[in-house]
Amino acid sequence: MPEEVFPRLRGPLSAALIALACLLAPAGALAAWATYEIADPVRYEEVTAPLAADPDVRDALADAMTVEIMREIQVRPSLRDPVEAFTHDAARSFTQTEAFRAAWHTANREAHDAVLRALRAPGSDVADRPVLLDLAPVGERVKRRLAQDRVPFAHRIPVAHNKVTVLSAADLDRFRKGYRVLDVAGLWLPLGALALAVTGVLVAARRRRALCATGLGTALGGLLLGLAVALGRRLTLSDLPPDVSPAAAGAVYDALTGTLRRVTWGLVGLGAVVAGSAWLTGRYARRRRAPATPTPAPPEERSRVRA
Repeated sequence: MPEEVFPRLRGPLSAALIALACLLAPAGALAAWATYEIADPVRYEEVTAPLAADPDVRDALADAMTVEIMREIQVRPSLRDPVEAFTHDAARSFTQTEAFRAAWHTANREAHDAVLRALRAPGSDVADRPVLLDLAPVGERVKRRLAQDRVPFAHRIPVAHNKVTVLSAADLDRFRKGYRVLDVAGLWLPLGALALAVTGVLVAARRRRALCATGLGTALGGLLLGLAVALGRRLTLSDLPPDVSPAAAGAVYDALTGTLRRVTWGLVGLGAVVAGSAWLTGRYARRRRAPATPTPAPPEERSRVRA
């Protein structure tokens, strides 16, 4: 009896394992990206460093620096427009210097380190406090450069220890729970998806068909992941504060998700290759078996042979 039941269960069991593997594949890619790229300081710096040369990012930062400088200095109304235009040109010029790239690198590294320390330190005194970023070192670099470029009143720009909230205490608690899940899932989800896919193919009665289904499901999962990345970009840009440049925010989002988009196309390509190979080899095998099977002779020819 058990010998008769197991063959009946092979098909449904194989289909369930393959479907679960195809669902876990994009989720595993997302978890691995968050764990081994976004949460890794070296990889994060490699990804964000080119943004210092992005025109949209430079323009947005030049506008922000101009607004902050004009807020701190006092000039006569008749001089305000010329001074603001000159300050903006100087700030735009500063964004093309090595000093700006160093300041950009410092600010990103300190913000990233502060977030990781808070996420990885549950139960400590850091855990219940918001993540703050001190912009004084960056402001000092900007002030020094503007003074060298002879920007009016640059020497009067105050460089205070202005602390910007990167993550509030409430957001930090929510992100910490998600970070723990991703930290574990980043390794085990991809391995689990691979193990389930291999088991599903081995259990199947028709393994080529199961392999083809696995490839198609993987490609479909890659497409769904790509749609999720595109939807996330749209939602992010539609919910920006009024003073944030959409073009600069889009450049940052694209830089951070570049590897994820490549993984998306990798899943689609790998799934298509696996499905196509399984289908072609199955068709070739059927053609080779066809001539080996003798076709029954018509009744007329059989009667002639007997005669």
